[in-house]
Amino acid sequence: MDLKSGYPFWAVKNGLMKSFPALTADTRCDVLIVGGGITAALIAHSLAEDGQSVVVIEQRDIGWGSSAASTALLQYEIDTHMTELAELYGEDNAVLAYRACADAIPQLQELAGVVRDVDFARMHSLYFASSLFHVGRLNAEYELRKRHGFAVSLLKRGEIREQYGFSSAMAIFSELAGRIDPYRLTYRLLMRLEKRGVSIFDRTRLESFEASSRGVVARTADGITIKAGHLVFAAGYASQQYLDTRVARNRSSYAFITDPIDTEALGPLKETMVWESARPYLYMRATGDGRLLIGGEDDDIDVPLRRDASVDRKARILRKRVAKLFPDLPLQPVFAWAGTFAETDDGLPFFGPHPQHGPRVQFAMAYGGNGITFSAAGAGLITRLIRRESHPLAALFSFDRLQQ
Repeated sequence: MDLKSGYPFWAVKNGLMKSFPALTADTRCDVLIVGGGITAALIAHSLAEDGQSVVVIEQRDIGWGSSAASTALLQYEIDTHMTELAELYGEDNAVLAYRACADAIPQLQELAGVVRDVDFARMHSLYFASSLFHVGRLNAEYELRKRHGFAVSLLKRGEIREQYGFSSAMAIFSELAGRIDPYRLTYRLLMRLEKRGVSIFDRTRLESFEASSRGVVARTADGITIKAGHLVFAAGYASQQYLDTRVARNRSSYAFITDPIDTEALGPLKETMVWESARPYLYMRATGDGRLLIGGEDDDIDVPLRRDASVDRKARILRKRVAKLFPDLPLQPVFAWAGTFAETDDGLPFFGPHPQHGPRVQFAMAYGGNGITFSAAGAGLITRLIRRESHPLAALFSFDRLQQ
């Protein structure tokens, strides 16, 4: 599955950080993880910390799927408003989902401190109204978050103009957000796990698997057998192929990154990611070396050649849109790319078993704009499910909600 187009900055910047071997002999483990991106790395870390023996297989090179194209917005703010989730699943569940993502950011900060050198930093988030028609929704969203203790404040037009230099009728300022290099975190975390005994193989493609009440027998395209107690699909958007029913829609998102910008010119964007209330939304955030990463212009294209042909045009559109907000910023795209992402109907991920395969097969589908924070929250959930223990997110992130 071709998941990206153009030149994703993380892969260009970091290169192939390590070549893991292909699997060449039959093996056994407690948990087999299929996928080699950031979601798989976080789950492998959680399981290894729990004392499980883990094997990770990836059909490409590690980190070369969607993780290389991720723009890595670390935020607790889900694409679906808390107010909308409250209408769907009740206020308690809406708060639970947002709180899980909020808790994931300091967890990622702690992990980044252990792994080191992954361009992690705490940031703020400014969510502004794209239109006057969105002011009522933003105000209701702010009131609900504030009531449940989230560190937010409401900015009006004059305050936005004074502090950020562009015009919007209203914005929600959130204290909690972050940034990271997702490709680098994936590699450095898996390299660390390999030293601790986790077996990691790239260029190893799963051909088939059979699940029973006692475990899973998986076979690779090269005829190698892996016997595991549990199987976790953390293969990003490719995981859909292992389900008969479609649970999300694949889309394409576009991004570009600038050369480093002087700190004075970058101003508050150095520490604050900015995104809008329109859907699809424009967003931007800085990197540790002062580059501005800009993304958006999502569309329904899921054909690699058509997506490839759209990258430069979409980058020009994104540049013009940001230039209207910040006309003095140097916004020449240095690298531009596109990546496949998926959207669920409610903006929430799926973590857990699917009735089609039974309890020995877990899925980790961290779909939406919160992919990394969803993955950080879901890693602990998968670990608890494998241990047959309860978890507060088990019901909300399960496939059962498709029946509601």
